[in-house]
Order: sequence, then structure tokens, then C-alpha cells
Amino acid sequence: MTEFESDTLLAALHRHSIELPAVQVEQLDHYCQLLWDWNSKLNLTRHTDYEKFVSRDLIDSMELAKLLGEGEEVLDVGSGGGVPGIPLAILRPDLQLALCESMGKKAAVLEEMVHNLELQTPIYACRAEYLMGDFRFDAVTARAVGPLWKMLKWFDPHWLYIGRLLAIKGPKWPEERGEARHRGYMGKLNLRAAATYPLAGTNSDSVILKIWPKGRAEQ
Repeated sequence: MTEFESDTLLAALHRHSIELPAVQVEQLDHYCQLLWDWNSKLNLTRHTDYEKFVSRDLIDSMELAKLLGEGEEVLDVGSGGGVPGIPLAILRPDLQLALCESMGKKAAVLEEMVHNLELQTPIYACRAEYLMGDFRFDAVTARAVGPLWKMLKWFDPHWLYIGRLLAIKGPKWPEERGEARHRGYMGKLNLRAAATYPLAGTNSDSVILKIWPKGRAEQ
């Protein structure tokens, strides 16, 4: 038996000194079970125990939640198995949050999980760029959807409809910023590390990069 094989979500939360309302713990646990069940049929996540879910997925989502204002309109892009979008919807029910996933099978799974969790979270089965113009978002969130330059290329024509991009990145983010500059995608944008926190199981940090157009007030 591995160290965490008989683990519970509550025990993992306690190990990381995280306290949440009981209803949120129940919803998050339900999400884990749905995600891991679907993961056996469709590759959605590498984090298939409570320790990895809490130390990576949940902590990322909690740090992101701190950067979003009351009732903001938020689009999570490349949602995949639902992180950070679904935990964020559970932690911050005040948000007007939507998930965007271009792979049809994954989008269908997200629809089913959201339905089972009774979340009021729309799912868009398309590329995020296709939503711009029809909608405007206070924030766009992203984790593990590609290098920084590629995300900035996608959104380059659409900053009129995006208040800010919040991108969760690992310790190599300065190299990604350098590549984005080299490719010419940073010239009209501001970037700062809005949050820095330990990357569990390593000696490195995770960061959440905030990116917004120059000449626009920081949100």
C-alpha cells in the first residue's frame, strides 16, 4: 500500500492546513471521484490521489481565487479535466465562471461533471478565441495550455474583450516570458507575478502571471 492509498480529502486538507466549509469539502470530494472515474476512460489528469489533488490542483485554484473580485466574469481556457475551473467554481460561487475546452470528448465530460455537481457553469466546446466579441471577460484563466508566447498569440487580436490574463506557471516562467518577448508578443502588454507560492514536492515556486494591455489600469 502506498503512503496515500487509504487517504481522504479531509486528511489531505489537514496536512496542508487548509480549512474549508463542509459543503465545499463535500463538493470537492465528489469532483475528485467523478474526475478519477472518467480518467480511467479518458486521459484527464495525472493527479489521481488526494495528496496530489490538494497540493497541486486545489492550491493552484485557491491562489487564483484570491486574485478575482466579487462577481467577476471569468473564462477558464483549456479546462481539460476541469482544473482550475471546477474547483474555482466550488470555492467562489459568486463568480460568473465559464469553462472552455476545444476537445469535444473532454468538453462533454466537463458538461456531465458540472451537471452532477449542480454547478451553474457553462461549458463551451470551442477555442477560446471564438468567444471573443460575443462575450467580454474580466479575467481569463489558464493552466497547462501551452507556452506563454502561444497563449499571447491566440489572444493578441482580442484584448478589447479581456480584462486580464491570469496564467498559472512553473519555475521556468522567465524563459517563457523571454520567448514571448523574442517573438514580439510582449510589446503592448504589462506582465507581473501576481502570486508566488511553493510548488509542492520541489524546491521551486509556482507563479500566477497577470498580463494586461499597456495603457489600461491594472485590475
